[in-house]
Amino acid sequence: MTSTEYRMCTRCIMDTSDPNITFDENGWCNHCRNYASLAEKHESERADRQKALYRLVEEMKVRGEGHEYDCILGVSGGSDSTYAAYVVHKLGLKPLAVHLDNGWNTELSENNVRELVGRLGFDLYTKEVDFDQFKDLQLAFLKASVPDAEIPTDHAIWALLYQVAKERNVPYVITGSNFATEGITPSAWTYGIMDWRYIERVHRLFGTGKLRDFPHLSFFTSHMVYPVIHRIQWIRILNYVTYDKASAMALMEKELGWRPYGGKHYESIYTRFIQGYVLPRKFNIDKRKSHASALIMAGQKSRGEALTELEQPPLSPMMLEEDMEEVLVKLGISSKEFEHIMAQPIKTHRDYPTARMLFYLRDILGRLGFGRLMRWIGVVPSECPR
Repeated sequence: MTSTEYRMCTRCIMDTSDPNITFDENGWCNHCRNYASLAEKHESERADRQKALYRLVEEMKVRGEGHEYDCILGVSGGSDSTYAAYVVHKLGLKPLAVHLDNGWNTELSENNVRELVGRLGFDLYTKEVDFDQFKDLQLAFLKASVPDAEIPTDHAIWALLYQVAKERNVPYVITGSNFATEGITPSAWTYGIMDWRYIERVHRLFGTGKLRDFPHLSFFTSHMVYPVIHRIQWIRILNYVTYDKASAMALMEKELGWRPYGGKHYESIYTRFIQGYVLPRKFNIDKRKSHASALIMAGQKSRGEALTELEQPPLSPMMLEEDMEEVLVKLGISSKEFEHIMAQPIKTHRDYPTARMLFYLRDILGRLGFGRLMRWIGVVPSECPR
């Protein structure tokens, strides 16, 4: 049944802040039921996945023989991409670490990236986006009044990794995105990061300049040119290994000098501000619920622990004040202008032109049994690569 009154799942901590949530007779929500089903399948394939990983690594090493790099590795300084880098190192691969600098890195995240590549001996390529263009795009999404304010960054990361792989003639891209800790993502909270038509149209409606050289991917480029013509394979390496987040973070602190941020994706000042203030206040979205619910279902956090964490605000008052000041200064808007933006009626991606019918068709083909073919040609679902 679909609930219109406030209700929280009795198994995880997802609630009716997701308008599409449903509950069964046990009070379990559709998110944790779906997670449990996929986790069971994942567990039954554990041995096969391990074998597949070693075959894949051997293939990467063979194809990379005589070349400087055998894979492209996305790094943000966050826990997932950092642990992915550690796994890549242990497997003996030769990656080129690629980092997108959108102008919002915390000092801690920059230090974590430096420590990572320094201790593992990886080469690092950093792409700095034009901040004037980027802040214009971020402001456009705020003015569009949608909860998708962070997808321009995620889209640019995908585009950059593909571009570097093509330029370097490296057919493998490795990211830290994973099922264990990210297997619950309500579609109502964010629209697919791969829809450049949506991003470009929002900017056209609310932006002021031009996105001259912003890294981007059309549907055709992301689903045909890179994976089919250039045969670039996208690898979520943490799905092949046991990924216990708490243990991984302890290991990274000890061996890589990595330091935690206090929240998922809080390596970015802007992401921290959006997730810690804008989403909860304007959209009633607290992403800690989906993050913690995935960990609950993975057996890595108790429901009681998650509920206790929710009793605390996403950001401390001091951090919120500091982030608010920096965001307004860097975006070039006053507090009055920001409050005007926050007061605008809530919209969704459905209020703007998108390419969602193409993505819908892709998903239909997957459900009709073309999933294996789609995986073979490299078609991947829209999710955050960080």
